[in-house]
Amino acid sequence: MSKDDLDEWVKDLKKKFNEKFGTDHELQIWADSVVQSIWRPVTIGLVIGIPTIYILSKYIVGKRFKTAAHIPPEVFERRQVISGKVVAVGDSDNFRLYHTPGFGWGWIRNIPKTRKQLQNQTISVRIAGVDAPEGAHFGMPAQPYSAEAKTFLTNLVLNRRVKVELLSRDQYSRVVAMAYVRKPPFFLKKNVSEEMVKAGLASIYVAKGAQYSGLLERFQKYEAKAK
Repeated sequence: MSKDDLDEWVKDLKKKFNEKFGTDHELQIWADSVVQSIWRPVTIGLVIGIPTIYILSKYIVGKRFKTAAHIPPEVFERRQVISGKVVAVGDSDNFRLYHTPGFGWGWIRNIPKTRKQLQNQTISVRIAGVDAPEGAHFGMPAQPYSAEAKTFLTNLVLNRRVKVELLSRDQYSRVVAMAYVRKPPFFLKKNVSEEMVKAGLASIYVAKGAQYSGLLERFQKYEAKAK
């Protein structure tokens, strides 16, 4: 086949193609419409969807810490504050917190109630900056006023929503934290450690590594008044 014959064949093929599918201009218009009808919505969806998913995940749903072991070191470094419901009080200076990040708890998202459901789902919190009398354990007798201190802490936080400022993780895999609770009648925020000191049921913790989150002077003032 000569070059002229080949050119003629190509022209004929192109003519037949255009007759069946449209002219080059019509095909260009069709291609533009496809881009506009498919890729434009996809692009808009990505631009809007990705930030929306991020916001929903971070602020509406939130990242829930199941136990103290699930909390990464950087959370303690920035002293992040988390909120949750106290589901149990272990002793006069610690309790179990079910972390409830985001929104919808109580109407869309439910907090487990049974011991079995709560297993491996709570954070053990040791209230920071204070030392409270301990109950009997490991063959040791209960310290004086341990029952009163535990009752006070129980009445203060059990089944209530609290906020905790995460300070560190101790050798018993507990979170050392400043805990805050709102109490009627005015629902002012109260520091749990401070309330224990005010009531004369806890003293300032002075062992190595004690953490006060800048509240040591306040604790010292209330401890002096309680004596």
